[in-house]
Amino acid sequence: RIVGEPTCRADDGLALSSRNSYLSAQERAQATALYAQLRAMAQSVQTAPAGRVEVQALEEQARQHGQQVVASIFVNRLQFAPNEDFDRYPRTLARDCEMLAARGCDLVFAPDEKEFYPEPQTYKVHPDAALADLLEGHFRPGFFIGVCTVVMKLLSCVRPDVAVFGQKDYQQWRVVERMVKQFALPVEIVGVPTCRAQDGLALSSRNGYLSPSERSESVQLHVQLRALAESVRAGATDAQGLAQQASQALAQRGWQVDYLTVRRRMDLLPPEPGQALAGQCVVLAAAKLGATRLIDNLEI
Repeated sequence: RIVGEPTCRADDGLALSSRNSYLSAQERAQATALYAQLRAMAQSVQTAPAGRVEVQALEEQARQHGQQVVASIFVNRLQFAPNEDFDRYPRTLARDCEMLAARGCDLVFAPDEKEFYPEPQTYKVHPDAALADLLEGHFRPGFFIGVCTVVMKLLSCVRPDVAVFGQKDYQQWRVVERMVKQFALPVEIVGVPTCRAQDGLALSSRNGYLSPSERSESVQLHVQLRALAESVRAGATDAQGLAQQASQALAQRGWQVDYLTVRRRMDLLPPEPGQALAGQCVVLAAAKLGATRLIDNLEI
């Protein structure tokens, strides 16, 4: 709780400050005169008439780190651009709560938007552009400002010892991890491996947008990432060339690829020439199939 205390003042009314020692005698007198004018103005005003806030895997991982598990569910308007799908984004709170209850989750924190943002959220967290303005941040400007702001607020409300994040949103996980470190927040950020359907498609709320034919095709994103990762593990060194081939293969199947690239795990920058890739890199992709944008990644 933040409590405001009245300003401490000297006998002549000057507000106490370390910088007062910089003042000459004449400047001190002028500062006191300024306070007297402000007080007179305030007295005049005071006497005037007054006017008339991937469910199962996250829960299981969280349970390994603490006795009590809280799941937060909130569709965050701040991370959606005006032309994106905020209004139609899948909201399945009742089903999510049933799944969480079956897994033994202790509490679901699912605030109403008016509770969570009772006034316009004008104070926002701006993450390091070196990490947040590439990949997803490049194609969705301002996205990670919304992510960091809501995560900071959720962490402030729930105050967990450990917070788990799905690695499907790999860049988001890394951005939040760095934010927590920079602000010395008393919480450990843990990444949880991506949950997948039996055919390899990364589970996502947006999968529900896919038509039956698109759902059959959607597995190709994972197929291309897996083939690239296996090539690198087998000794291939031209990772970016392989990534370009994978992008072209998807484009030929009707996908619109935003990016498909190999990056270093910790900072998501391109690997240095000659750098070992296996065990240190991740291949990430975002692409549209029809009207649905899907993201995925695989650590190499």
